[in-house]
Amino acid sequence: MGSNEMQTGGNQVVHCPACNKQIPLQDMNKHLDTTCLWAPSPTIPATPVSRSISDLSQQPQESYEKCSSPPTSRRKVAESAAKNQGPVASIFNRAGVAKRTSSTGEELLSGTDVPVTPDDDRNVRRRIDEQPKFQHSTMTNIINGKSNGIKTAKDVQPLAERARPKNLDEFVGQENLVGKENGILRRFIESDSCPSLIFWGPSGVGKTTLARIIARSTKSRFVELSATSASIADCKKVFDEARNELRLTGRRTYLFLDEVHRFNKAQQDVFLPYIERGDIVLIGATTENPSFKVNSALISRCRVFILQKLSQDELYTIISRLSLSLASEHVSDIRSSETGVFNEDALRYLAGLADGDGRTAINLLEILVNSTSHSPSSPITLDRVKADLQRTHLLYDRLGDAHYDTISAFHKSVRGSDPDATLLYLARMLESGESPLYVARRMIRIASEDVGLADDSCLPIAVAAYTAVEKVGMPECDMALAHCAVKLALAKKSVKVYRAYNAAKDKVHNDPEFSSAPIPIHLRNAPTRLMKEIGYGKDYKYNPDYENGQVQQEHDAGQSS
Repeated sequence: MGSNEMQTGGNQVVHCPACNKQIPLQDMNKHLDTTCLWAPSPTIPATPVSRSISDLSQQPQESYEKCSSPPTSRRKVAESAAKNQGPVASIFNRAGVAKRTSSTGEELLSGTDVPVTPDDDRNVRRRIDEQPKFQHSTMTNIINGKSNGIKTAKDVQPLAERARPKNLDEFVGQENLVGKENGILRRFIESDSCPSLIFWGPSGVGKTTLARIIARSTKSRFVELSATSASIADCKKVFDEARNELRLTGRRTYLFLDEVHRFNKAQQDVFLPYIERGDIVLIGATTENPSFKVNSALISRCRVFILQKLSQDELYTIISRLSLSLASEHVSDIRSSETGVFNEDALRYLAGLADGDGRTAINLLEILVNSTSHSPSSPITLDRVKADLQRTHLLYDRLGDAHYDTISAFHKSVRGSDPDATLLYLARMLESGESPLYVARRMIRIASEDVGLADDSCLPIAVAAYTAVEKVGMPECDMALAHCAVKLALAKKSVKVYRAYNAAKDKVHNDPEFSSAPIPIHLRNAPTRLMKEIGYGKDYKYNPDYENGQVQQEHDAGQSS
């Protein structure tokens, strides 16, 4: 029998772990709920005990007995504190026992637990009454939409986030997937039978939006994670919850994993058994080619849906709707305009600038609306848009003439061996938002087309620059691109390979006799006995068997050996 247990008249008696009084075991619950010093007040939650039971048991028994007769002053003080909405924690020491205070509210016996007298109770009550009351008006106004100048969480969200479509009828684009006539993804969503799938497409085409539409349309549980911030431990927690959910309620769990390509192949393997067993339905989203960035085993268990860039007309539809919505909310004197805040030319110009990216189009719209200091009396024109964009950021049309004109000037500056102009156009593209991978691809082309055999070192450098852009990204990769661009500009130039290959292409396209002529039989591969028996590879002259590798042999199609 423990030191704090004894037998009294056949009944087991134990010490209360809170007040150390001897209580019959069968009455312990009633004692803790009612007569014990630590019994919770009916008006406030019980205060957590920070001391261990062993610490409490070492206190003199007399000190607990003196303050244990209910109702205690501690309970009165706590009820008073709750009634006046003052802080309670500062009144009690670690063990939860009130400390003695003087008439000025100062602590007399610091760190010593003592019983509370009526005078102490009045002093504590005075200190509570002096505390400022909590004001509910601000929070109430925010909940009711009356923030008195204080913005709510929804107010500070970007317009692109607030404007996300809530259902397929509001969704614009990807007609091959969500069209009413032949949209396979629409059929999956409407029948609540989506398989595991991966959305592959550039930014701003609707990958996340479609995943959230699935979340709203399905009767299943939906969890959203991003591979940029979530860990495998987070995913395993979702797996366990999904299994329990399926077993207890029969509901499936959809796990939307954004930027799935950020997980390495070993991390992606973790998903395989849970997808196979049906514990989760994975919806992955990636801007990278899944063939290279996603585990092939994971791809084999998912349907890959390719999302295309939005057309200029689709982008126009999106931002014209938003323009009308903004006009109806903020610009009452131009509500009659068919395009709202902006005229049609301005909206189509913005749709062109976005280069198929819906988020970019909406962000440009928001920038221009916020740059307007007052509500216009007429729709904003194209000239106004161009002027505002020139003041807010570099104007660079990635879809229109500026895109092609600038890359053309860059290419011709390299060809003309002018490194200064080359760097100027490179900076103009990169600082205006051009894709650095696009520039790197163009330099690989320049290394073969314009430099060619005159300097064989340029092609490996251009390929290395492309790899550097992939691994580092902007803005750190700008030096790698500048290094390669100057190398190409200063290198000797030769277009022999470029001209020779163009001549070969021309012959293939314009000389049917050559393009359809059979391959000479002595040049054909003969991997089987049958092919050897019918003469494939016969009389082929293996060049290394001859001096200096020189031998007379026909290689053109249509010619015999």
